Amino acid sequence: MSAPGALGAALVDWTSGLAVGTAGLGPSGDHDTAAFEVAELARVVMLRRSFTDPVGTDTATQDVIVTTPGCYHLIAFLPAPLDASLLLHLRLDRRTANLALARHQLAALTGKLGAA
Repeated sequence: MSAPGALGAALVDWTSGLAVGTAGLGPSGDHDTAAFEVAELARVVMLRRSFTDPVGTDTATQDVIVTTPGCYHLIAFLPAPLDASLLLHLRLDRRTANLALARHQLAALTGKLGAA
């Protein structure tokens, strides 16, 4: 939540759609519905071959960025050694956020969680 423009964050189990932990404001004030919807998107990305790299490379999806007129949604998958079904969802105010910085901070956080 220290990223500029951060509105809310959630740790989500993308196989069940449950929010494991939340901070800040959820979209429309509801982290649970947002977690379920983010999990649906995550399942499409993780389970469809269209989103994998060519054969012979690391095919795991690292993150997804969704933009709307008012927000950026950063979805970062936690490394498999921790738990292959967890992701971090960070929602940012598009007017005040620094997308590059937020993506870098989110990558650093998922790396720390994966090393724990």
